[in-house]
Amino acid sequence: MYAPPERFSLPILQKAKAAYALWHQYHQILEKSHRYSLGQRIDSLFIESLEAIVTATFLSREEKLPFVQAAIRKLDTLKLLLLILWETKSLDTKKYTALSTPLDEIGRMLGGWSGQLQKQNSPAKGEK
Repeated sequence: MYAPPERFSLPILQKAKAAYALWHQYHQILEKSHRYSLGQRIDSLFIESLEAIVTATFLSREEKLPFVQAAIRKLDTLKLLLLILWETKSLDTKKYTALSTPLDEIGRMLGGWSGQLQKQNSPAKGEK
């Protein structure tokens, strides 16, 4: 039996995959006026966020930060676009909440990862 690489079982990646799987279900039932515009852009941002997270997991500690920061920017944009879908009544409150909750948690995880990388990559006080 095949087991995926250990890096693919990081908690942040698992949460992001699960959130995307949920979005994928919702994307299929959006009304056409939003499915091929806003919905498509949200889908792209989800995929780009996943790509940035996966890329960061495979890089050295010194190279990770730009990809983690890119994932944060993409996730923030994605959350804003989801809010617009909800405000236009294209996504009901239950679905919006089901997506927003894990996305907020992923955002906190990415923020923590970014902070940790910034601390690890900053020069020590005595090395100025």
